[in-house]
Amino acid sequence: MLIELFLIGMFLAGLSNITFGFLVYSKNKKSPYGKTFLMLSLTFAIWAISYAIWLTKSDAESALLWSRMLNLGATLIPVFFLHFVLSFLGQNKTKKNLLRFGYISTILFSFLSFSPGYVTSVIKVGGFSFWPQAGPIYTIFLVINFIFLFGYALLLLADAVFNRKLPPESMMQGRYILFGSLISVIGGSANFPLMYGYSFPAYLSLLSIFHPFFWSYGAIKYQFFNVKVLSSQLLVFMLWMFLLIRTFISETIEEQIISGVLLVVTVIVGLLLIQSVVKEVKAREKIEKLAKELKQANKKLEEMGEQKSQFLSIASHQFRSPLTAIKGYTSLILEGSYGEIPEKIKEPISNIYASAQNLVIVVEDFLNISRIEQGRMEYNFEKTDVGKLVAGIVEEIRPVAEQRNLKFDFKAPAGETFFSNIDANKIRQVIINTIDNSAKYTPAGWIKVSIDKHDGKILISVADSGVGISKENIGKLFTMFTRTGNAHKVNVMGTGLGLYVAKQIVEAQGGRIWAESPGEGKGSTFFVELKEVKV
Repeated sequence: MLIELFLIGMFLAGLSNITFGFLVYSKNKKSPYGKTFLMLSLTFAIWAISYAIWLTKSDAESALLWSRMLNLGATLIPVFFLHFVLSFLGQNKTKKNLLRFGYISTILFSFLSFSPGYVTSVIKVGGFSFWPQAGPIYTIFLVINFIFLFGYALLLLADAVFNRKLPPESMMQGRYILFGSLISVIGGSANFPLMYGYSFPAYLSLLSIFHPFFWSYGAIKYQFFNVKVLSSQLLVFMLWMFLLIRTFISETIEEQIISGVLLVVTVIVGLLLIQSVVKEVKAREKIEKLAKELKQANKKLEEMGEQKSQFLSIASHQFRSPLTAIKGYTSLILEGSYGEIPEKIKEPISNIYASAQNLVIVVEDFLNISRIEQGRMEYNFEKTDVGKLVAGIVEEIRPVAEQRNLKFDFKAPAGETFFSNIDANKIRQVIINTIDNSAKYTPAGWIKVSIDKHDGKILISVADSGVGISKENIGKLFTMFTRTGNAHKVNVMGTGLGLYVAKQIVEAQGGRIWAESPGEGKGSTFFVELKEVKV
């Protein structure tokens, strides 16, 4: 029974080495470790298949021949393992002298592997009728090639894995290859005591069936899921073969029936297992593909967003200088700095000035958007009397409001101060935008600005009798490029940026801004809330 178990196990080990060797090579034809892995797998296959054939021999002469054949395979393994590990670690060139030594010694030992100095004879030991016995040359091979070359390669791999010297994407590969190598060492080492006539359970040699799975799983870069399918198929196939052979070689009818039933059950369960694995792999590959596409799309959107912000910043800076000049010169003309102007020209120039002012606000909004998105918005906080700030803004805007025939009122408690730690220039911009927004959307009627204290906070309100806001639009009023449906009918020049910028500025200073309205056509009230600081 022991011989039968080893026969099946070694046959399957040879099959798995050949299969996985060519699979890895097919996925990595241009890679150095793809070629070295194929050679390593083929040498393991020579060893395993020769092992299986050797077990079938019934005479000492044939057994000796095939035992020398399996030892030829064993002789080739250390140098190909070293070459594979160096290829994987990218150390081929730095360790080329060691590789040369390894190949020269391997060629020498390969020529001597069929000599009596390598394998002297075969004897009965450990349950085997014809186990090969090591000669003096074999001992030298064991020390130089197996202990030194194979052991050194194993230490290099372990050092790279445990000390994290591999790139992040190769760490998992390294772990699987190291684990498979340790299994290989344990399995192969189980044969050595028997080579020197010591009775030792050789069952550990059967671990050679499994190490190709771990090596292949780690060697195929970015192809783990495909190997998973193949591994499950090969494992199930091996199990079927084992039970099939066991069914035919069983000595009693009872054993044949049991093995046959197990084979049928294993076939059914195996097919279901393979089907399940295939479905899982397809699903995970699909998810992986979608994740990769999403990552690329996000990266492209980020690049486009950055380009947009840069464009806005550059374009806005280019617009601001000429607009400032237009606004300045038209102001000087209106003030009479260049002499008295006819009445019929005053109105067109006033329109030019007003349009330039509106464009300056829009350009400033675009600049602020660019600064906010790029994280470059700077704030200069200082203790400021917000009451005086609002009063000054009201007096500045009053002539414009009255020119539009709007009743403009300002209310503040007498003798009160309203100090807050803010960036005065930016809060000034917010309040101007808020009042200007009310003026734009109030064709006729009134605007009322007030400031007061509530629960230890400063509350500024700007109420108007304008177009109002529907309940559906209130929630999205402070988002970018958003304008209410009826706003287009009153003012076509709005960009939907002013309130968004205002919200960002106020919230960055620990405040709050919001709007309330009974509905369309019923006016609206905007509130700016800031933290009060004691004098």
